[in-house]
Amino acid sequence: MANDVSTLTAQKRDQAGKGPSHRLRGKGLIPAVCYGPYEKPLHVAVDPEAIKKAIATPHKFNTVIKLQVDGGETRTVLFKDFEKDPVDGHMLHADFLEVRMDKDVVVNVPVILSGKPEGVTAGGILQQVARTLPVQCKPSDIPEKIEVDVSALKIAESLHIKDVKMPAGVQLKVRGDQTIAVVNVPEKEEEAPKPAAVAAVPGAEGAAAPAVPGAAVPAPGAPGAPGVPTAAPAAAGAKAPAADKGAKK
Repeated sequence: MANDVSTLTAQKRDQAGKGPSHRLRGKGLIPAVCYGPYEKPLHVAVDPEAIKKAIATPHKFNTVIKLQVDGGETRTVLFKDFEKDPVDGHMLHADFLEVRMDKDVVVNVPVILSGKPEGVTAGGILQQVARTLPVQCKPSDIPEKIEVDVSALKIAESLHIKDVKMPAGVQLKVRGDQTIAVVNVPEKEEEAPKPAAVAAVPGAEGAAAPAVPGAAVPAPGAPGAPGVPTAAPAAAGAKAPAADKGAKK
């Protein structure tokens, strides 16, 4: 579809800075500048709501605008960029790029994927790598979008710039090996490892000692019986046993 032309009125402004800009916004206008390789920069004041209406077309930011400046001057422009208030989001400043209808311009065009890939039906995951692509063409030939059919993509397959066919007069300004979309291999859900059985360790707290075949179990009260000391401790203050009479002094 050919790029239609919108019209936007503007007022010349001679003053710059915070003070004049604040006064402009008080009147419902914002400062703007029109620049390009053909004429000197032109400083104007425009209605931000009028800008939104001018680009309310299928081409959006790439809409060709006829800027009509008070005094009779006109320039053909594209809405290049804008600054907005970080709090309320209102437009604070606008930039316009001057173009010539018979000269090429480089702009970014949105990429739209169409179709359901075979790989997605088989369980793969579609990932769009490029959402806009730079193209070079005449302003009237700027496409609304670059539509790419991905229905033939299988799992682990990708679609590249070189696979895209562009209309006559429109050239992609990017390497042909760059990826536009890919169908990724689905991630396998890993099963949680089962807890290993913990063997009882002989001698560990709470673990019973293994029984030895044929071993006698000591009777209660016998030496070595569980809970019974093998020898009574010496009483406090008791004398040591006397040495053998035959021992040398």
